[in-house]
Amino acid sequence: MLILGMAGSAVFAQQANLTNSTTPIPIEKPVDGYYKKDNIKEARVTPYANLREADVMFQKRVWREIDLREKMNGLYASPKARLIDVIMDAVMAGELTAYDAVSTKDDPGGDEFSTILKPEQVMSKFADSVLVPQFNENGEQTGSSMTAGEFNPDSVLKFQIKEDWIFDRQRSVFEPRIIGIAPMIKIKASGQELGEQPAFWIYFPEARQVFVTKEVANRSNDATGLSFDDLFMKRLFSSYIVKESNPEDLRIKDYAQGIDKLYESERIKKQMLDYEHDLWSY
Repeated sequence: MLILGMAGSAVFAQQANLTNSTTPIPIEKPVDGYYKKDNIKEARVTPYANLREADVMFQKRVWREIDLREKMNGLYASPKARLIDVIMDAVMAGELTAYDAVSTKDDPGGDEFSTILKPEQVMSKFADSVLVPQFNENGEQTGSSMTAGEFNPDSVLKFQIKEDWIFDRQRSVFEPRIIGIAPMIKIKASGQELGEQPAFWIYFPEARQVFVTKEVANRSNDATGLSFDDLFMKRLFSSYIVKESNPEDLRIKDYAQGIDKLYESERIKKQMLDYEHDLWSY
């Protein structure tokens, strides 16, 4: 038997009171608010426009890095909704496939989605290994083993994205299309940091199915109506270019140092913008 009770404008279901208790016994978890937020949870991916190879007049591949310490990128690092938590939860649940970022003969850059990683291998990419002693029934140490330490999501400060800039002459549109996204980890040797590299790669078209149902946290408005897919599709992030496709497969840091790396990044960015600008006559 169910009894419907009302508190203000909220309606709740209550089981029959067999113990004379004054506390309602809800059948389902109460709604945290006065309405259900279903728009994001039930959202579907808006597909890209169809693209034919014959219509691709120009294409340039670039690699960018998103630094979460920049103010504009704070949406990706909120403790209430971290991008790395969304990715890791989906990988551990089998909803996303992680690909090894280690370079091989067939995949020199390590970003062609060649080798699939198991969830436990993905977790070990972030946590430092620790030596754990092993004991017998008498409490005597019999040996030790290396075990991955605890993962700290706050340790991920950067993401790298790989994208293609394509001019579609059929639609007269010059647009970016993200191919992959990778969290960055710091490389250490002998107690010294040797730089950063991708921990693993996620195929972005697959990740969109997960991102579109994950709402972002906004400082100004709790009813953002934005998902992580919206952030990427609307280009709501600050980034800098670290590599462009070239015959030598060089990164910017391979031929530029210091402030010159930033100048080179801006030069590549301006070169692509100039290409689009020069397509039109005014």
